[in-house]
Amino acid sequence: MPTLPLSRNVWLLSLSHVFSFSGASVTFFLGGIIGALIAPSIGWATFPVAAMVVGTALGTIPAAVLMSKKGRKFGFISAATAAAIASLVGAVAIWYSLFWLYCIATVGLGMSYAFVQHYRFAAAESVAIEIAPQAISAILLSGIAGAFLGPNVVNYARDWVPLHTFVGSYIALALMVFAPAIILLWMQPPAKTMEVGKVQGRTIRQLAQQPDFVLAVFAATVSYALMVFLMTATPVSMHVMDGHSIDDTGIVIQWHIVGMFFPSLFVGKLISRLGHRAIMVVGIFALMICIGVSQIDQTVAGYWVSLVALGVGWNFLFVSSTALLITSYKDHEKYRAQAFNEFMVFGFQAIASLSAGWLLTATSWATINLMSLPILGTLLLTIWWSSKKTKPSY
Repeated sequence: MPTLPLSRNVWLLSLSHVFSFSGASVTFFLGGIIGALIAPSIGWATFPVAAMVVGTALGTIPAAVLMSKKGRKFGFISAATAAAIASLVGAVAIWYSLFWLYCIATVGLGMSYAFVQHYRFAAAESVAIEIAPQAISAILLSGIAGAFLGPNVVNYARDWVPLHTFVGSYIALALMVFAPAIILLWMQPPAKTMEVGKVQGRTIRQLAQQPDFVLAVFAATVSYALMVFLMTATPVSMHVMDGHSIDDTGIVIQWHIVGMFFPSLFVGKLISRLGHRAIMVVGIFALMICIGVSQIDQTVAGYWVSLVALGVGWNFLFVSSTALLITSYKDHEKYRAQAFNEFMVFGFQAIASLSAGWLLTATSWATINLMSLPILGTLLLTIWWSSKKTKPSY
């Protein structure tokens, strides 16, 4: 069982995630809509969302390097401060209808979110390895609160500044994303610390010789890339192309995020009982439901079912891949392994986000869902291959 200080870290990180996740949830909710209002053309509407993902990819390695030198606490507090500044830049950009500045603001939010992604690793490091999946799940579960807090607060605040819709939203967002800088002042480092620079450990090439490491990184990359690819396109497809209201669009995005995080109530225990690979297969099945519904129903209800299934599939794949990843490296290799994993995840996520708007406008919602099938097939083959190469991890 975890000691009291370590348990406290998990709770502090979970509470912080409620607020820090607002930067991502609000950008996914409003980024395409604001983009459609101030971008040079509708084809650029999803670019601010893609810019946030690019920022996350750019921030992955600096985040790992900074925290390896200064510690998790310093990195997390610095990121919260940077996110608040980026949100205020976003407010200025919307005030003056400066699309390029708004994209810079979302890049800044993305770079700060690269640090937030390490919450799950920090939580896992604060407990015994046997209950690490539950600690990871606790962090993700807190995203449910963030799913409702972020979009609802910014929607409420969108008319705070007369004649400048959504400026108030980003002022409110600045307050939310800064909250972790205060909460995490009480965070304590794990009892066991790493001697930076004393032990080099294995290279990425050597780590990649392990089937578990390959599967963990590939599953995390696929789950995040497909989720962001479809989630980025949803507001534009629903609101701009299919004419559904912004309120209905917001509800669908909120419930998608609930689908992303609600399974965290039980998925950690399922991983411990059934194994990482079995849970990954269940996640792939959920994504197949998303794809199937998208082919036959583009009503609000159809989008709701598709996006909830997309969120559930992401959760099963992402939690199981993270739990598998932390078993594949030693403590002094963690920042190297985590940085590589995050760079792959958010690098491909950036490509998915950048292509989502263009592919959606060039084809259709149903078609971009079908594009996911070959990737899921490859992931299934990777799960089968890795199970033949090594005994499943439990």
